[in-house]
Amino acid sequence: MGFSAGSAVTVGVATRHDEESTPDFAGAIYSGGLPAGDTVPPDAPPLFILCAANDQIAAPNAAPLYEAWQAAGLPVELHIYAQGGHGFGMRPQGLPCDAWIERFADWLKMLGMLNPAP
Repeated sequence: MGFSAGSAVTVGVATRHDEESTPDFAGAIYSGGLPAGDTVPPDAPPLFILCAANDQIAAPNAAPLYEAWQAAGLPVELHIYAQGGHGFGMRPQGLPCDAWIERFADWLKMLGMLNPAP
């Protein structure tokens, strides 16, 4: 999982790994998108993409990244909140994006990678 510039690293690892280092999942938070020239390999991990529509860095790249994963036939989930800006997860803003971590946990539970709370 990576945030902003770290998201680019995360997507790079998800698309450029070997058999021994394939991640179980990837989280691209405020992502810059798929690195130029990269394609999504058939063994790429499930991907969670998150940004705000008013994030001029991540929002334009979110749908193409989602579409690339979907075209590869791989599990992918995309959340674009209407407001929040770049880095919205750093502090509560009284906006729906404040609950993003719960959506991420829901996704991990759906994939069977996080046990539901008792």
